[in-house]
Amino acid sequence: MTCSVAQCLEAVGEWWSMLIVRDAFFGVSRFDDFQQRLGIARNVLTQRLDSLVDRGILDRVAYQHHPVRYDYRLTDKGRDLWPVLTAMLQWGDRWAAPSGPPVQLVHRSCGRLATPVPTCSHCGQEMDRPSIRLVAGPGAKEPASQPVSRTVSAAATGGR
Repeated sequence: MTCSVAQCLEAVGEWWSMLIVRDAFFGVSRFDDFQQRLGIARNVLTQRLDSLVDRGILDRVAYQHHPVRYDYRLTDKGRDLWPVLTAMLQWGDRWAAPSGPPVQLVHRSCGRLATPVPTCSHCGQEMDRPSIRLVAGPGAKEPASQPVSRTVSAAATGGR
C-alpha cells in the first residue's frame, strides 16, 4: 500500500517491536536486558530484533566474540521513531493510565515536566489537525494515499 502510515506499521506495528524500540531509547541494548525487561520469549525477541535490524531500525554490534554477543543500537532511522513513541506515550497516558502516567518526560534544558508537541518546521507554530491541509505528494499512486477532497467533518476529528 502506498501509504506512509501503513509502511511505518509494517516496520514497527507489531506489539513487541515498538516496545523494543522504546527500551532502546531508554538505554537498553543487550538481548538479555530486553528479554528481562519485557518478559518476552527468547525466540520471539530474536525474531523481532532480526526484523528491526533487517529494516534498518537497529544496528547489531558485537561486544563479545567468544561466544558472540551483540549490542542493539538505534540507527538514524530508528531514532526518527521518537515522535511516534512520544505520541503513543501521550495517548496511553490520557486514555489508558487511570492512575496517572507511569513515566513522565522532563526536558533537560529547563528541568520541567514536558509534553512534546509537533510544530511547523517553517514558522514554529503548533500543528494540530485543523491547522493543516492534505495535498497529494510525489509518491501518491493509490486512492488510499491521496487526500480526501471533501472537508473532514468536525465530528470525525473531535472538533479539532
